[in-house]
Amino acid sequence: MSDNDNQDTPPERLSIDPRSEHFDADVLQRGVGIRFKDRVRTDIEEYSIPEGWVRVQAGKTVDRKGRPLTIRLNGPVEAWFEDLGENAPVAKAG
Repeated sequence: MSDNDNQDTPPERLSIDPRSEHFDADVLQRGVGIRFKDRVRTDIEEYSIPEGWVRVQAGKTVDRKGRPLTIRLNGPVEAWFEDLGENAPVAKAG
């Protein structure tokens, strides 16, 4: 993969939680589209393309510190930068 490809597709793993090692504000600011099990999702907290999972909030449930509880769902994950338009390169496993 060339450097240009890396700039055109999101990272293989990304989190919206600033405490996570997979958090990247610059990437998130560009806007990342996620397709999980052939459905575009806007409620993803974290994803991993090579491991094939997403993490979503479990309703309105929170932990002792007031942070939302999340559940992990397994399945095919695809990600793309929304700022590149409809024909943006898609990062996916395989």
